[in-house]
Amino acid sequence: MPLIVVTGLPTSGKSTRARQLHDYLAERIAAGDPSRYRLHLISDDSLSISRAVYDLSTSAVPAHVRSANASEKDARAALYAAVKRVLSDRDFVVLDGLNYIKGWRYQLHCEAKAVRTPNCVLQIGCSVDRARQVNEERLRQRQRQQRQPGAEGPQGEHVVPEGETLEAYEPANWDNLVFRYEEPNPMARWDSPLFTLIWDDDTARTRKTFGDLWDALAGDGRPVVRPNQSTVQRGRDAGGDYLYVLDRETQDIVRRILEQQGVDGTGGGVVRVPLNSPGKEDLIVELPGGKTLGVPQLQRLRRAFIGLNRGGIGLESVGNMAVDGLRETFVRYLNVAFEKDE
Repeated sequence: MPLIVVTGLPTSGKSTRARQLHDYLAERIAAGDPSRYRLHLISDDSLSISRAVYDLSTSAVPAHVRSANASEKDARAALYAAVKRVLSDRDFVVLDGLNYIKGWRYQLHCEAKAVRTPNCVLQIGCSVDRARQVNEERLRQRQRQQRQPGAEGPQGEHVVPEGETLEAYEPANWDNLVFRYEEPNPMARWDSPLFTLIWDDDTARTRKTFGDLWDALAGDGRPVVRPNQSTVQRGRDAGGDYLYVLDRETQDIVRRILEQQGVDGTGGGVVRVPLNSPGKEDLIVELPGGKTLGVPQLQRLRRAFIGLNRGGIGLESVGNMAVDGLRETFVRYLNVAFEKDE
């Protein structure tokens, strides 16, 4: 089932909306056939990924890690692995996170397409000023908790009250993430379909958006997802792999030449090569007189012909993999080579 990628500015309410979406999907699944679908919510918090991995300031990480952005890449790799483990045509996967890089969203789109399940993007709209206020308030809450009496453990380590998480970014890190954020584009296939919720949307508007998302990805109008054609293996027939057909037909003509020489026992003569199209006359290979052609010589000519035509240059029949066109071209090539050899 669908992969739903949640994106937005840092501290814009993504996690809140992701939990609301998770609850809504759980409700819809329970109201239908609970055994048909499975539901997963994957996020930085569920994988215990710290907000510090996105911090490229000099005080947060060593220079060599900062230059390669290694911590953030490792975090994305963990998220990708978690998504890949559960993504299938029976699973709803809600990926809550920054997901601010369009190349990352494209990678997720390709993964969903590979398992033939649809995907969409849920963008959480929030002004920069409001998101900044939320982050600053969380920083102040964290500072107050650090100053609370009894907020330290036996060895002096800080203890966060049970059930409360302080999802705050350092100011420089927050500004950097906002600067690097790449807005989803509904015209791009990896960002489509695109659904949007803004900070002020009430419960009715939120459920309406979630309902539209469900109808688009799991309703009667759910799209049929096909894998990339470049990843589909072609059948080995006359309408399939061009290189396979080229190898097969040239090998067949070489075999006919060797069989004809074995029957006559002498060099020279002609070899008839039939065509598949009805009503067409057989092709004629004119063998050089006075000598018998050996397997090494014929195979050298065959390999040279394949090398010249590997990319289909000059072959009008490449478009439909026509066997007759390949045979005609190879026969002409052999006749020219034999004529020069005499």
